Amino acid sequence: MSIPIRAVCESRSMINPSLDPAIARSLAEAVPRPFWLDQPDAPEPLPALAGAVTADLAVIGGGFTGLWTALLARERYPELDVVLVEAKTIGWAASGRNGGFCSASLTHGIGNGLERFGDEMPLLERLGEQNLREIGETIAKHGIDCDFQPTGELGLATADWQLDGLEEEAVTARQLGHDVEVLDAAAARAELSSPLWRGGLKYTTGNALVEPGRLAWGLRRACLEAGVRIYEHTPANSLSPSGTGMTVATPYGSVRAARVALAAGVPGGKLLRRISAYLVPVWDYVLMTEPLSADRLAALGWRDRRGASDLGNQFHYFRLTRDNRVLWGGYDAVYYNGGQVREEHVTRPATFAKLAEQFFAAFPQLEGVSFTHAWGGVIDTCSRFCAFFGTAQGGRVAYAAGYTGLGVGASRFAAQVLLDKLQDQRDSERAGLSLVSTKPVPFPPEPLRSAVIQATRASIARADRNDGRRDRWLRLLDRFGLGFDS
Repeated sequence: MSIPIRAVCESRSMINPSLDPAIARSLAEAVPRPFWLDQPDAPEPLPALAGAVTADLAVIGGGFTGLWTALLARERYPELDVVLVEAKTIGWAASGRNGGFCSASLTHGIGNGLERFGDEMPLLERLGEQNLREIGETIAKHGIDCDFQPTGELGLATADWQLDGLEEEAVTARQLGHDVEVLDAAAARAELSSPLWRGGLKYTTGNALVEPGRLAWGLRRACLEAGVRIYEHTPANSLSPSGTGMTVATPYGSVRAARVALAAGVPGGKLLRRISAYLVPVWDYVLMTEPLSADRLAALGWRDRRGASDLGNQFHYFRLTRDNRVLWGGYDAVYYNGGQVREEHVTRPATFAKLAEQFFAAFPQLEGVSFTHAWGGVIDTCSRFCAFFGTAQGGRVAYAAGYTGLGVGASRFAAQVLLDKLQDQRDSERAGLSLVSTKPVPFPPEPLRSAVIQATRASIARADRNDGRRDRWLRLLDRFGLGFDS
């Protein structure tokens, strides 16, 4: 049984006596567990691996990247014997803790893509749209009940400085094949009623909403039906060469395979040290409301139910669920010095209180609504904000990581890249992409890493308070192609 946030705070003596009583009441019964995974029909875990097994392909990690890799491997190469090992349960980490925004973008948005990959963007956008379409087709083919909705998305300005460049962004997006409309304040509020909106963009392409936990469980079932052997509660303790293949050692057994796909995000750095130079674990926090009444829902005016985010450097993302809850997350991205990842970090009452205050400022018509779930999770973050790829051990190991919060859709594309690399498909359309062949700028080692990240977080917050003006530190990062803006 999950313990409400109220009880967690009391046990840690973390109650803030100055907190608005209404905010405290809204959070009092929220459980610190991802809503998407807190479902009565969640599948029972599969047994852990016991003993030594062999396979043609071993997949490490049971999130979206690993699941797509295993499923697509069986579809592409039906003769392959595929084993997948997951340290806890399928979808337990980032794949089950996100907002459920399934974007077509492979580059964390058009602006980031144009800055880093320039002339490749028409192809990258086409491949991204194809990838999103094929995700929908796979969901339909396998009957995965994850409420896949290709809604498009809203980007909403909360300050006048955020309106700068929206017209240019819309023109660029249209040139890349998107259907996008620039909104003034009245039009933005007609899409979703809030006194904060000053304008924005409405995309009717490029994004879908899903229930990420159910998508992960559905892919798990599809993998099993395709003949993939899955072992849960089976962490990979080491990865080492073994003859012409590789051996994955686990607590009670091992997998010896000709090829290995490493799809473990930040923890993958413990198995392949070269990954850790490019990744930092950033914590993101999320609230989920109780189901809204018909009157409350009508007061929002959210007729098209598009997923949305605001346009600050520190931004929120928000959406409706099929039972009319509102998910509200983001803003307070947190890095614990030294890259700490501890179970206690899942709950952060100060951040939950801040998010709740901001929620009711955005939607005062929802005063009195309570939150049922409040949770946090790690985003594997790299300096270019989108996935990077590589190989090791003479091509016997391939890896993907660094989605930086936009991996629900891009993880399937990454799985295709991993299989290209493991099967030496140099003539594929993906293989020649700079996105695939280059790496992000590495982070400095600790303790400098922590100092740089905390200085950047402070500068980003300062930029939002100063009409978006970037200080010398952020301009220096921009000059080196780091471009931190969230």
